[in-house]
Amino acid sequence: MKRTLLSLAILMATPVVAEEAKTFSLDGEFGLILTTGNTETTSVSAGLTAKQELENWSNDYLIEGLYKKETNQVNGEDVDQVSAQKFFASAQGNYKLENPNHRLFGFASYEDDRLGAYKYQAKIAAGWNQKVWQNDVSSFEYSVGPGYAFQETNEGEDADSFIVRGSAAYRWNISDTAKFTQTLSTEVGSDNTKSRAETALTAKINGSLSMKVALKLDHNTDVPETRKNLDSETSVTLVYTFF
Repeated sequence: MKRTLLSLAILMATPVVAEEAKTFSLDGEFGLILTTGNTETTSVSAGLTAKQELENWSNDYLIEGLYKKETNQVNGEDVDQVSAQKFFASAQGNYKLENPNHRLFGFASYEDDRLGAYKYQAKIAAGWNQKVWQNDVSSFEYSVGPGYAFQETNEGEDADSFIVRGSAAYRWNISDTAKFTQTLSTEVGSDNTKSRAETALTAKINGSLSMKVALKLDHNTDVPETRKNLDSETSVTLVYTFF
């Protein structure tokens, strides 16, 4: 039932409007690490990021996935163990007011982390979004508003609650071929405060292909004693710009 509600929320946060897109961008990201020897590991990370600019709407979409498997020798036998399996998706639609830099937003996200503190975390929120500035060198925008969290721990306990969500995104074009980005979000609830951050440096290799170095942080304030509050991921990936 909760996942059905989330699907409806994502549709609400992704407006279907009969407008011709002014701009649309789609980036695909992929990273792969293979090791052999005494310990065999396979690590795969992938993602899609899309931005859509319409006359009355500005929309953002994100899909991320991470998978890691290790094969170790135990008493002369190979033992496979999955050490990371995570999926995250989000969508935000920003409706432009008379001043197009002032918007009303709708947001929905879903995260499935098989080995994390929570079996799944789904969020919906709505409120105020503002593009503080945007030029050829840099841009900054933020969002803030109330929402609701659907959460279940890996022990099977529900942790649903009302939340207040805040987020910010900063971009700095260092040169024609390099850019720095910083994103941050936090969702404050009575049972748990969930925060995500990504710091990234992207350098263009050729017209459509870039290399990205990123640090991602994922923090929950309320976790079982056997789990850590903070998960971090450092990655080097290739990014292909489709549009």
